Amino acid sequence: MKETRELTCIGCPMGCALQVEMENGAVVSVAGNTCPHGQSYAEKECVAPERTVTSTVRVAGGALHVAPVRTAGDIPKKLIPEAMKEIHAVRVKAPVRAGDVVVANVAGSGVDIIATRSVSAA
Repeated sequence: MKETRELTCIGCPMGCALQVEMENGAVVSVAGNTCPHGQSYAEKECVAPERTVTSTVRVAGGALHVAPVRTAGDIPKKLIPEAMKEIHAVRVKAPVRAGDVVVANVAGSGVDIIATRSVSAA
């Protein structure tokens, strides 16, 4: 079964309008990209989309009540709901340092959740 998808590339600042032809779940062709990032972005987005997740976790005894966190890399888009459940269940004790692993292997993705800001003890 053939289908055409239209995407806006986020691989570089150009934001190219991509037309992706797919057949039986596989990318057959990509048009509209002005750099090589468009091809790889379209293939990844149509076959196995991934995202970076950002959120906050609660901090006990800290100068701030929450600390911002993000995934250390992209995770499969389908794992985001489970990752968010794990992130929201976390409570950390101050002090927290930027780069600290807050959740290891979130949602079984192989990617850690890390703090992106330090929070000192109150």
